[in-house]
Amino acid sequence: MATELEELVEFLSSPSPTVTKAAVDIVRGLTGSEDGLQSLANYAKMLLPSLARLLAGKKEVSEPAAEALVNLSQNSGLAAKMVEMGMINAAMDILYKPDSSIGRLLAMLLVNLTQLDVGVASLLQTGEEKMQGLYVMKLVRSFCRSSDEAREDPFEHVGSVLVNISKQEAGRKLLLDPRRGLLKQIIRQFDSSSPLRRKGVSGTIRNCCFEAESQLQNLLLISEFLWPALLLPVAGNKIYSEQDRSKMPLELGSALSIEREPVDDPEIRVQALEAIYLISLQEAGLRAFWSVNGPRIIQVGYEDEEDPKVMGAYEQLGSMLINSSGTEDPTTETLN
Repeated sequence: MATELEELVEFLSSPSPTVTKAAVDIVRGLTGSEDGLQSLANYAKMLLPSLARLLAGKKEVSEPAAEALVNLSQNSGLAAKMVEMGMINAAMDILYKPDSSIGRLLAMLLVNLTQLDVGVASLLQTGEEKMQGLYVMKLVRSFCRSSDEAREDPFEHVGSVLVNISKQEAGRKLLLDPRRGLLKQIIRQFDSSSPLRRKGVSGTIRNCCFEAESQLQNLLLISEFLWPALLLPVAGNKIYSEQDRSKMPLELGSALSIEREPVDDPEIRVQALEAIYLISLQEAGLRAFWSVNGPRIIQVGYEDEEDPKVMGAYEQLGSMLINSSGTEDPTTETLN
């Protein structure tokens, strides 16, 4: 005899829209608690395909189905099953349908699924030679085109997806490929008014800088955008002197000639400092850092810093600058 939960899952495929709607609403409610998630996990083989089918339906069923899948995908075992059944392909297909109304939820689902290596491989379309990278290119284009001034920003969670894929070498190489120009597009979102977007951009840049040894040239090709994205969050909010600014490129000097809102998120400041550190470990990267008067910015930013973890990141970078054999200015004060 079927259990109540088994019957509930079967109702998701009912020919009656009213019954389906009632069933998916109940399932969504159950996924909101740990006990409910565990109970439903036992019926994953039936449940996940049924919810996936509803994603293409009207908003009254697609929205609760998407919310249920987002909640269920927090369980790594269930997330792996979703990837295996092609959930990333389904999500990308529905995300780009003209009448899709659940874009934000689908982006959140992609965030959870790309926490797994198999999820990243699926989104990168690894093994599909002609299609490889297409999904990521579409997501980056949407991330950079959608306005964060709008009331609803369906693609702001894509920043977290980009962080996840850039944790893997294949993802970093895709983003750093100069022919595609993806990182250059992403970096331009660093001053977005959305905290989620800014954190996504900073995390993605920092992860890509782990390729500095082999991809430094590609990073420095976009230095016009890269240095402001990395240095402005850690520059403090003081107005820099004309003497300091004269040694900086225009895009940095102009920004540092006026009072600025501080970057409140310490994680973004740490990520920026770690990225600078990774670039500066390379001799050419260190020269590039000195060429924009980077050490002076680090010195001034450090003076105002109060967060212990961020101070540690400043000090790690400062210690490397002191001990490096790069082209340093001997008159520049160092951190102490």
